[in-house]
Amino acid sequence: MNRKTQIEVGVLAASLLAAGTIWYFHKRPVVASGGSATSVVANYKPMGVENPQIRWGELERARSTEYKTTGRDIFSRELPPPPVAPLRVAKPGDKDYVPPPPPPDPPPPSLPLKFFGYGTVPVGSGRRAFLTDGDEVYIVAEGDTLLGRFRVVKINNVNLEFEEISSGRRGSAVLEEQGPSV
Repeated sequence: MNRKTQIEVGVLAASLLAAGTIWYFHKRPVVASGGSATSVVANYKPMGVENPQIRWGELERARSTEYKTTGRDIFSRELPPPPVAPLRVAKPGDKDYVPPPPPPDPPPPSLPLKFFGYGTVPVGSGRRAFLTDGDEVYIVAEGDTLLGRFRVVKINNVNLEFEEISSGRRGSAVLEEQGPSV
């Protein structure tokens, strides 16, 4: 026999010896270490139960119990935040009542005309603004009334400031550049 076969036979013999030992200890009867089995049975005392009957009332009460959450996540170690007290809103007549702020001013009026240019008269009067509604051109100076609704307050290089006569609200119109005519 060669060396490899000898090793294989040795491993087989060791495996058979280990299997036989395990089988022998597994098939042997177990002996109690504290004495015989009859002494264990003789010392047995049953539990003291007053009434071994099933308590149907307690069982039904446990089944009908409804789960009510406390709001706490049972999978978290942190406690939930304390409940927030409802806010008390002061009403008119209470001593801590503060009236609401007045509504915001309406948006400034818009001029229904297009401000497309300005100029001056050589005699020395103020600037003139040129406005159009598409078909007609209006030429107005500072202080003039436009369309019976607006008063021109100031004419600047880039915008025209005006005031709505009925409400006194002020607004402005931006100078709009016109492209070359085709």
